[in-house]
Amino acid sequence: MSAAAELCIPRIRDMCAGDTVEVAAIEQASYDFPWTEGIFRDCLRVGYRCRVLLNDEEIIGYGVLAAAAGEAHLLNLCVCPERRREGFGRFLLEHMLEFARADGAQRIFLEVRPSNHAARELYRSTRFEQIARRPRYYQAPLGREDALVLALDLRDRED
Repeated sequence: MSAAAELCIPRIRDMCAGDTVEVAAIEQASYDFPWTEGIFRDCLRVGYRCRVLLNDEEIIGYGVLAAAAGEAHLLNLCVCPERRREGFGRFLLEHMLEFARADGAQRIFLEVRPSNHAARELYRSTRFEQIARRPRYYQAPLGREDALVLALDLRDRED
């Protein structure tokens, strides 16, 4: 295959109910304690901003965002394990930040595991700052793991 054929421009679209099986499979491959397909369906049902990242029409990632009252919460952001460290996570995160801003959010929050070094580095490089720690927030193989609460002021990101 030629290099040109391998080069695909990623695109993002709304997640639909038919995507939840693929999205849940990526989630399952990514986490010890994944969200279920039902959780993704519930996110769609309640009107969260659910997006999928496609590369050559294949779903390779997704994001879930809740926004209200001038704030947003990034509930989930994931790229399939085989496509990590290629810039797709940053591409998807930037899209979700723009989505939050378009919804009128002035600040966005998220939780991340201290053990998720790659995600923490992505968020740090995007200027998220830790504002709190939630003890024993996440289920973990040996009990519970804290969550780091991060925030980003979207008004500072107007370019």
